[in-house]
Amino acid sequence: MLVYPSGIDLSSRALQHVAGLLAGHRRRIGSRWRRLTCGRQALLVLAHLRCGDTYARLAAGFRIGIATVYRYIREAVDLMAALAPTLDQAMTAVRKKAYVILDGTVLPIDRIAADQPYYSGKKKHHGMNLQVLADPAGRLIWASDALPGAVHDLAAARTHGIPAALTADDIKCWADKAYQGAGPAVRVPFRGKDLRGWRQRHNCDHARIRSLGERAMATLKCWRLLRKLRCSTNRTTAVVRAVVALELAT
Repeated sequence: MLVYPSGIDLSSRALQHVAGLLAGHRRRIGSRWRRLTCGRQALLVLAHLRCGDTYARLAAGFRIGIATVYRYIREAVDLMAALAPTLDQAMTAVRKKAYVILDGTVLPIDRIAADQPYYSGKKKHHGMNLQVLADPAGRLIWASDALPGAVHDLAAARTHGIPAALTADDIKCWADKAYQGAGPAVRVPFRGKDLRGWRQRHNCDHARIRSLGERAMATLKCWRLLRKLRCSTNRTTAVVRAVVALELAT
């Protein structure tokens, strides 16, 4: 096995944040000895999330077993995921904004054709549906639990209670055509390709506002593990929540 030095495009603040969480957790459970220090375990977890390194590669690089890598990553991910904001907490932050941007994406996963519930007809690949809220500057505010890729964006938003929460707090929201009929709080563009006059201008202005929401999606997908998830679909939500918590904390 060849080993070479590499780098992770994250600040030391992220490493210190994760290491601090791990140190506190070890004190609570009375852990006396580990193969890796808190700092090294934090580095391993960040390499997995940010670079998408596999368990086998991490095991070779850190000179520990693959089962140990799995346990260390799962432990840290669960700790970080617990800190991610809920929808109610996100609504508290959103009330201070002029409006929010709602968008959905399908995170690719490693599945076969037989796994039909995870196949997105729109994206033409298997994945997990994720709903994201961003502020007017495109900064990430909240991400939903992951649903199978076959679920439509509007159905996913309703499942998570997003339109109802926005309406209850009278929060303005911009979204794309997929959210037609979501409710009075969600503003969508006019349908049709041959629009003229004020309708066309309205759609142009709407697209200009909504496009900033792509920054939040880009923020998530900078974490390369989310570009091709190979974990169990039951772990997708925890991974996404861990990434969101890290982004908001650092």
